Amino acid sequence: MIEKLSLACDRLLSHRQLACCHSFCGIPLHGKEMMIYSTVDTEQKPLLLTGHHGEISAMTFGKGSNPVVLCSASADYIIVWDIEMCQKRTNEGKVAAGTVIGTLLGEVVHLSFCFSDERVTACSGATVYILSSKREEVICTLTGHLGPTTSAEFCPWTKDILVTTSEDRTFKVWDLKTGAVFYQSFVLSASPLLGAFFLEENRHLITGSTDGQVWCFSLHDDHKCHLVTKMDLQKMEKRYQMHQETVSHQAGVADQSAADKVETAKPVLKMALCTQFTDTNDEQKKDNSWLCIGSSDGLYVVDLATSELLTALYFKDHPNLSITMAGSWSVSLGRDNSMVFLVTSLFTPCVVLLELKLCDLGRIWACGEGLSVFPSSPPLLESPLNAELKKKEPSHPKKKGGAKEQPLVFHSKVKSSGYTSAPRRIMFSPKTNVQKNSSSKKANKNIGLLLRDYPTDSAAPTIPHIHHSVANKPVNCLQYSGDGKQILCGLGDSSVLLYKSSLTGNPAVYTGHDRPVSSVSWSLNRQWWLSASEDQSLRIWAHGSTEPAIIVGDSLFSKPIRGAQFYYLDKFLLFASGPSLYLYLYNVDITRDDIKRYQQRSVVKRCFTTTSPTDITALSAVNDFFSYIVLLCGSDRSIQVFDMNKSTNASELHDAHSRAVHCITLNKGSMFSTQAPDSYNLFLTSAVTDGVKIWDLRTLRCVRRYENHQNRCHPCSSAISPCGRFIASGSEDNCAYVYDIRSSSYLHKLQKHSDTVLSVTFNPATPELLTGTLDGKLRLFQSSSGACLSPDTGAAVHGIPNMTGLHARAPESGRAGVSRKNLPVVRPQSDVSVGPTVT
Repeated sequence: MIEKLSLACDRLLSHRQLACCHSFCGIPLHGKEMMIYSTVDTEQKPLLLTGHHGEISAMTFGKGSNPVVLCSASADYIIVWDIEMCQKRTNEGKVAAGTVIGTLLGEVVHLSFCFSDERVTACSGATVYILSSKREEVICTLTGHLGPTTSAEFCPWTKDILVTTSEDRTFKVWDLKTGAVFYQSFVLSASPLLGAFFLEENRHLITGSTDGQVWCFSLHDDHKCHLVTKMDLQKMEKRYQMHQETVSHQAGVADQSAADKVETAKPVLKMALCTQFTDTNDEQKKDNSWLCIGSSDGLYVVDLATSELLTALYFKDHPNLSITMAGSWSVSLGRDNSMVFLVTSLFTPCVVLLELKLCDLGRIWACGEGLSVFPSSPPLLESPLNAELKKKEPSHPKKKGGAKEQPLVFHSKVKSSGYTSAPRRIMFSPKTNVQKNSSSKKANKNIGLLLRDYPTDSAAPTIPHIHHSVANKPVNCLQYSGDGKQILCGLGDSSVLLYKSSLTGNPAVYTGHDRPVSSVSWSLNRQWWLSASEDQSLRIWAHGSTEPAIIVGDSLFSKPIRGAQFYYLDKFLLFASGPSLYLYLYNVDITRDDIKRYQQRSVVKRCFTTTSPTDITALSAVNDFFSYIVLLCGSDRSIQVFDMNKSTNASELHDAHSRAVHCITLNKGSMFSTQAPDSYNLFLTSAVTDGVKIWDLRTLRCVRRYENHQNRCHPCSSAISPCGRFIASGSEDNCAYVYDIRSSSYLHKLQKHSDTVLSVTFNPATPELLTGTLDGKLRLFQSSSGACLSPDTGAAVHGIPNMTGLHARAPESGRAGVSRKNLPVVRPQSDVSVGPTVT
């Protein structure tokens, strides 16, 4: 920050509202007069304005630039000044004069213009006056707060909406046409609210209090405010300082001594939007998510998308400034991509004009790690990804000399001679009604459905379609197969269910685990799938068999397996147990010898393991294409980026959440959709009490935060849609939440679940969302832009009427609950023939 002007005053102005705009700034002089300085040329002679008989208590400039108007208030008058006309009259030797718009309205503590500069709000006591800026006229008077009002701001997108804050710790949304209250907030804090600020792009309302709390609400056309996020300056500062200490420790810089660290209160004195631009070498990109907060000890720059502190500019770190503690702030955008601040000193009669270059602020977070899920080079020779499994060829005993045994016939079946059958009475009967086989058409139809693209412009799946009861046990995990035709459902009763995507018919039940199933995963070729459980074992199942083809475990691991999945185009098994990460080669062979039936022919072999400093709670990696990156979450709240090619930790992020991450999901897309390459570098993390965060792997920084859902104790999962536009999350308020990936406020709230929503997953082929609850219920949601049939072409038509007018009824089992006692342990009929089918 650069100090452009420092003014010594004749009295303390610590809590006065001073005026600042892009061209001028104004301060009281001798209590009743005002001096208007140029912010562009501080050497220019200031303009003197007189006319008040009482002490000036508030000042503000209008929103427009031509003409520039100023409003000032005292106990006797409220006056509006045209700065250009006053400057002209002063140059002519005349006395500058303004227009009186209010008389004897009490001690005014806050003034504000509307965006057309036609109206002015004046806060005096518990009353807010709406005045005309052209003449002395009180348009309306607003009363209703239980304490003195502290601010009043006009809504930029609706001219007849006003928001007021008060020392009664609430804010109100007013309708200026009728003078009625649209919305009144609850008591937000134990401290008074000081101000309000609008974000027009997102239609958000932000308010702050004297104890450093900041609330962000969405304000839509219904004029009802919904909380988007809540921030605490002190907590954000502690996280920021811990990050800085980690960076300093890695750089070998000595930490600040404890004696120099003094904790101070951080009132939210002023808020303003900090428009960020990238460097001129790149495409100039605008980001309106940075918020400048002026407090008593400095300026805080907060990213509203992530609720994180980007940087803090303390007065104590700039010894050349004439101020150490601030009493009030006035903020405005300056020229040449800068911001100007008019700040009063808290304890001394001093006012300073500061300037901040936004390009310098943008460079603070411009650097990145340069990581990507896409490999930039082939695997190294010593990479564990080059490991191969040596398959043993079956050895047959060689027979000694002699004639070999030969079959008596050359066919596997011999036609009967027909002696026992009845004699033929009709020797020949030609077929005249031969119809062509329609199997080729059906096959082509199925292939066309398989290759259909995922609709990138469809609405979010929010229409309830099927409600299905599984069992009175938690649905811990859900996953669709790659073609979207089948669903794996891992339950808390140690079993796994395999459904058709339409949820019709009885599912196949797979048992064998001794404890709740924690994760399930499909192979890329959909020929087999795996399940991992709290019993410290992993099982691989193949089509056509009710018994696992491979069992990994049996006292090999000391802790439960986390995040088990197929990896590197189905070449490896990847999972974690305790602090160790394991990579296994495997070969599934489901053939059996009738004599040695219980002898497994499948092979599994450990090829790599590494140990982390802490227990691994979740992991994620890409299996749909070659990628070296494996994301690991630790119980110490860290996120590690492990490079499997080099067998080393590429990067690590400490304190990613306030609690340990229980769910991490890479944006994997699907075979039916294509996203921009950079989109695959995004990943989600979920933690109890800390919401959902989306991260950019290239910079390893949080880019947005979603916390409208409730997650206080259960490990609710989250998922990214195949098109990359939506995020779904479970919640403990018996709802599932769907977010637009570009906004922190929720897009849809899917209600009427019977219990906590633990698991959510998107269908990779069609816009469908499947949710699983704590009490064992499944709900399927479809898109409102045209509910389509399930990609399972063999399934019955859905029973609930959809948006396209289909009213065919499905079997009752597709809509009603299925009792676990009546479920057969068999393989279901599959549309993709990959092996023998048991019916």
